[in-house]
Amino acid sequence: MPSFQTRLKITGLKPGSPPEAVMAAAIEALGTRHHVEAHQLELAGGVPQLNLRFLVDATAYAAENSQALESAAMMRDAVERVALTGTLTVLRRSRGRWAPV
Repeated sequence: MPSFQTRLKITGLKPGSPPEAVMAAAIEALGTRHHVEAHQLELAGGVPQLNLRFLVDATAYAAENSQALESAAMMRDAVERVALTGTLTVLRRSRGRWAPV
């Protein structure tokens, strides 16, 4: 099963949303379609960033990439209900390295 990673910058919280709601929304949304292997919040250049690693069912290379991109967009939509977002990046694990999709 191919492994993908999303990186989503968080630029702020929406009024009334607790910080923990951001990661919860991301995991819940991505988990509806894929197995989420790992998740963490880190600072990238002083900006909080969600990192989630997930598996996509093996099919054709382009279809796997397309599914990962669709799922990442769906995850971003869910997070935007509770937070303001910035850059979204989707990476695919290939030969021991993460490469942009």
